Amino acid sequence: MALHLIIDGYNFIRRSGHLRRIEARALELGRQALIDELAGYKKVKGYKITVVFDGTENEEYFEKRSSEKGIRIRFSHHGQIADTVIENMAAREGQKAMVVTADRRLADKVEANGAVAVDPGDFEEKIQMARFLETKGAEARDEDRRGWVPTTRKKGPSKRLPKNKRRQIRKVKKL
Repeated sequence: MALHLIIDGYNFIRRSGHLRRIEARALELGRQALIDELAGYKKVKGYKITVVFDGTENEEYFEKRSSEKGIRIRFSHHGQIADTVIENMAAREGQKAMVVTADRRLADKVEANGAVAVDPGDFEEKIQMARFLETKGAEARDEDRRGWVPTTRKKGPSKRLPKNKRRQIRKVKKL
């Protein structure tokens, strides 16, 4: 079953300390920083990721659907909030959906549809852990390039008794 991460965009940005500081400079910078983080996570994990932003109060023209760095980006229609778009997506995806939001009402609704709701703080830790493991993985891959060194040395205690001992035990059981 392929996992589909659905991110409540502005909710995630405003729950993250460093993304909130970036967004304070400009809204577009905050969105771009979130997309960059998610793109790095997608590169490591490979999950399908969609970010949903509120488009209700924005008078600017946005494409309602787009994609950047492998991350799907959706803006809600004028007069619609992002929560509605997320609920509909989670209902379609069912158990394959994982929604990242701190909005308790939205989390309850998506969980009623079979999706899983995750707190943005917890998910941000997962992003950082994936980034850490990716850098550690680079070091491990360097070790793998040296190749496998064949050995006949056994590792740890044997799990099986020697053959002659097993024969003796079988004989004793026959008695």
